[in-house]
Amino acid sequence: MTPEDQEETQPLLGPPGGSAPLSRRVFLAAFAAALGPLTFGFALGYSSPAIPSLRRAAAQALRLDDAAASWFGAIVTLGAAAGGVLGGWLVDRAGRKLSLLLCTLPFVVGFAVITAAQNVWMLLGGRLLTGVACGIASLVAPVYISEIAYPAVRGLLGSCVQLMVVTGILLAYLAGWVLEWRWLAVLGCVPASFMLLLMCYMPETPRFLLTQHKRQEAMAAMQFLWGSEQTWEEPPVGAEHQGFRLAQLRLPSIYKPFIIGVSLMAFQQLSGINAVMFYAETIFEEAKFKESSLASVIVGIIQVLFTAMAALIMDKAGRRLLLTLSGVIMVFSTSAFGAYFKLTQGGPSNSSHVDLSTPISMEPTSASVGLAWLAVGSMCLFIAGGSQALRRLLARLRLLHLQCPFHSVLCP
Repeated sequence: MTPEDQEETQPLLGPPGGSAPLSRRVFLAAFAAALGPLTFGFALGYSSPAIPSLRRAAAQALRLDDAAASWFGAIVTLGAAAGGVLGGWLVDRAGRKLSLLLCTLPFVVGFAVITAAQNVWMLLGGRLLTGVACGIASLVAPVYISEIAYPAVRGLLGSCVQLMVVTGILLAYLAGWVLEWRWLAVLGCVPASFMLLLMCYMPETPRFLLTQHKRQEAMAAMQFLWGSEQTWEEPPVGAEHQGFRLAQLRLPSIYKPFIIGVSLMAFQQLSGINAVMFYAETIFEEAKFKESSLASVIVGIIQVLFTAMAALIMDKAGRRLLLTLSGVIMVFSTSAFGAYFKLTQGGPSNSSHVDLSTPISMEPTSASVGLAWLAVGSMCLFIAGGSQALRRLLARLRLLHLQCPFHSVLCP
């Protein structure tokens, strides 16, 4: 290992002798930051229950046709792309804490605009604002949490970020089961408001403060988060980010992980995972399920469970194995769901009219029940196959560095 590699792997902060921190306020700070990914997930899942509700809206100006419904779900990704670039600029200039505080504003304003919407353009504008906030939160929250966590809990707290995202999606599906789109938007303001309140009392990360040569503030932040009264080591020389130069793309250690990372992210996005999250309830309604909301909730629960499972077994099973298994499962599940639509096409008495909550014994034929659960089962397999190993693998690539101009493209 070269001296440069040793410098890269050496932590910026660390207690002498490996002593354990005394305070548990680091968990409160991590929870406050994780409310950003929770709201992020809620914004992603919001369109699934909201679109069917808006299609039935009494006011003609608010009623969504097919084109408007498609834009309502997808426009959040345009905002997230802009938010990722903005977040990459903010995180090193405004700091991690201020960036998280700022991202709560477009969350709250965006959901407020949706709540007060009088026409489709206000709905789209609100979704765009929440998308900007999603892009910022998806970049800054993991950075904040990783920099405040001490080594013994850094992996645990880091895994909670993606878990909070899928929990937010599930929360949107559950709330959409009982709430109309306006009240659902009001609920979306709640976690962002709590995040704004809690983050006001949380410190900036010690790492960022040290890179800004603010040793006293960094010591105070460590005292608050970790509760240790020991002296702490100074960061090594050259620990500050040195920036990324395009000439470095000629290095195999740079362009190889770059090509792998871009390819994996591109194929993941093209698999349609986001479309399923945005339009889950609409997909089941198109399949003419009586309980499309229930089916969406089942999909959300499966996603939370398998995200937690992937986080637990990833280090033991390995990223490559999980990614291979993920691809096989997603191919099988999408083929099965396509077959379901083909088999149920055009028949008024086909299995797509089966009520999921009806006991099997009450159905006239077991074949129709089997086809109904083929749709739900294939969607659940698709979500389960969308393994979170991909994001964790990308996080291991050396290219994914905050100063790299491609970071905001690959990570949000």
